[in-house]
Amino acid sequence: MGRAYEVAVRAWASLGEGPTWDAAAERLIWVDILASRVHTYAPATGRRTVMATEQHVGAAKPRAGGGLVVNLRDGIGLYGPDGSSFRWLVRDPVPGRRGNDAAVAPDGALWAGTMRYDEARGGGGLARIAPDGTVTAQPGEVSVSNGTGWSPDGRLMYYVDSPTHRIDVFDYDTATQRALNRRPFAHIEEGAGFPDGLTVDAEGRVWVALWDGAAIRRYAPDGRLDRVVGLPVRRPTACAFGGPELRDLYVTTARTGIERPHPLSGSVLVLPDAGRGLPGSAFAG
Repeated sequence: MGRAYEVAVRAWASLGEGPTWDAAAERLIWVDILASRVHTYAPATGRRTVMATEQHVGAAKPRAGGGLVVNLRDGIGLYGPDGSSFRWLVRDPVPGRRGNDAAVAPDGALWAGTMRYDEARGGGGLARIAPDGTVTAQPGEVSVSNGTGWSPDGRLMYYVDSPTHRIDVFDYDTATQRALNRRPFAHIEEGAGFPDGLTVDAEGRVWVALWDGAAIRRYAPDGRLDRVVGLPVRRPTACAFGGPELRDLYVTTARTGIERPHPLSGSVLVLPDAGRGLPGSAFAG
């Protein structure tokens, strides 16, 4: 049997993260957090771009009117098309803290996470950022805010706070856009790595990257583990469906903190025809 993955983008990202399919431009967006870079890759043409940001960038997502919304060290920023302009939507600097993973909800709001650089317990957070910049903090302790995603019907929200070794699930109130009744969905056993970024497919299955686990896992809607894909890199960070019909699963990876990283650490890998993803939402701001 051949290997499950291919190399989509050979790169040396220190902390590659946040793959997102931009359907309007038919390209993958991903970030290198510690290098303060936003990357794009168009599979149909092979075209790649790189844009520098002024601060460490935890996530970059497409905006409905063109451009990007970015989760930076000191808050949420907006870039115009082709990086032509920048302005802060929300600026809330906290010494020792930075933006981390983020996701756009079906209603077009951004759910953005934070963490401390030293990964201190309780030092992070999760908040809903409305298109007008209104911030609604999610209650509860957060340390390293990571993957966030929604079920196909939008009524469940999945979430990872990495040190908990869990994927949690909320009931998502589509009328009020509130996440309620948090409970464990799946546990990652000790020694298998830490859950990081996640995505939900059209069948309601949850795919998660395991930092220090050298694998991608897929969980059925009832929380049952039903697939494990081993990878050559120790630190896969996140995954997202993209490409034609959203059938290819792209995986970002990291080199940071590894004394002898695998040659593909920092690259973007792809699992061709892994399933079928859900159409993403662009940020409405």
